[in-house]
Amino acid sequence: MEPGETDADAVVRELAEETGLVVEPGPLVGRVVRGPFDIADYRCTVVGGTLRAGDDAADVRWVDAAGYAALPLVDGLTETLGAWGVLPR
Repeated sequence: MEPGETDADAVVRELAEETGLVVEPGPLVGRVVRGPFDIADYRCTVVGGTLRAGDDAADVRWVDAAGYAALPLVDGLTETLGAWGVLPR
């Protein structure tokens, strides 16, 4: 987050920068702390933009459950997203 930004402002800015998508942030789905980072995840609605990888990503794509299962993920991510009820179907 940038100084003075709200969570909603940061979500909109970061998703535009990293994915090319324009979103409307919705409710908080969960929060996790990983090292020095306090990560808040929000349910968002895509309202515009074109999906593309940002400057720190090699790839970006929509995935279903089978595609998600094939991704290399950090430890604990699937369990956390499952507990929050936000895994792809």
